[in-house]
Amino acid sequence: MNHLHQAWVWLRRIGHCRGFGIQSPTDYRFVRYVVNEHWPYYAYRQTGLNDSPLRRKLGRLYFRLANYLQPGTVVDLLGYDEYLRAGCRKAVVRHQLSAGDPSPLILAPASAGIGKLLDSCGPDSVLVVEDIGHSPDAWRTVCSSQRVTVAFDLYYCGIAFFDPQRSRQQYIVNF
Repeated sequence: MNHLHQAWVWLRRIGHCRGFGIQSPTDYRFVRYVVNEHWPYYAYRQTGLNDSPLRRKLGRLYFRLANYLQPGTVVDLLGYDEYLRAGCRKAVVRHQLSAGDPSPLILAPASAGIGKLLDSCGPDSVLVVEDIGHSPDAWRTVCSSQRVTVAFDLYYCGIAFFDPQRSRQQYIVNF
């Protein structure tokens, strides 16, 4: 993606920087200290040395997400093993969905079968759908699911929580 397009996306979303407009303390903390964290983490020097800037940016987000959630199982359909294992050393990283076993963290492209992904999510799951800027219909399908309670649109990817204890909310975040 060229720098001019990245600048255009950033300027369009400037009103959604650093958690502005988010009233929930839990959601604000997530955006502020997981999504838009700018302090260097311990594994940044060793991970993604040969990655493109966008892949490194997303990989570091997934690293922080794994570090925040500390999941036992991660389904990675995107190929970010290095970042996920650095973020949560105890996590078992799989590369395919298994029927009947809800995974706490699932990373998938928007081109994957959204219905199958939603069926694989349990009440404590977090679904990350990458490339939602180019596949907005897939992201709308995820957000319209009755089981998704909180959704964050980061333009490059979307993060959906399935926690039934939380009220339904959708956010646009400048990432």
